[in-house]
Amino acid sequence: MRRRRRESSDAPTEEVEGGDPGQVRSGGPYDVADHPLEEDDPSRIDLGALSLAGHPDLEVRLQVDEASGAVVAALLVAEDGALELRPFAASRHHDMWEDVRGEIMADLERQGAGASEVDGPYGKALHLVMTGQTPDGQTVTQPTLLLGIDGPRWLLRVSAYGRPAAEWHSDGLLETALSQVVVVRGSDPMPPGDALPLQLPPEAQRQG
Repeated sequence: MRRRRRESSDAPTEEVEGGDPGQVRSGGPYDVADHPLEEDDPSRIDLGALSLAGHPDLEVRLQVDEASGAVVAALLVAEDGALELRPFAASRHHDMWEDVRGEIMADLERQGAGASEVDGPYGKALHLVMTGQTPDGQTVTQPTLLLGIDGPRWLLRVSAYGRPAAEWHSDGLLETALSQVVVVRGSDPMPPGDALPLQLPPEAQRQG
């Protein structure tokens, strides 16, 4: 992994079971300026804008846009659930999650769906139940917890599925992996809301 240059960097609510409402974040996810990365650290996975800590019981999957071929999200998968990570550029002087949260709720209402604003592990979050169909036509529901983590000039959006969507355990495998994420914003100017570039790990690029 390459070392990167530091940067200067009245709705009703309900409690998510297992969460810690009102908790002030004292750990990660980190900005690279606060948690510098060691060069060629074999314990971490370099995805460009995100650096993840590897774990033998976690699978890392990348979601790729079929049209452009660009990596758009990283998915951490464990036996009891998954976390989808999407980093975005943000303003230096404004926490973006509050605005994004309102936009998501408005969009869901236009679609006839809805979400509840809850107290999550990183402040206000959204809890919703998504529906879909299995290959044999059965309707299934999937609870989802949407988190927004504001950093210096970045926003990390996290979608939690499975157990973490209903019961957030601060010492759980997925939760611990999230707390070890390092966001590499980069120094290039970007409009707030633009996705930060993700990439295949260097070893995967070398293998074609």
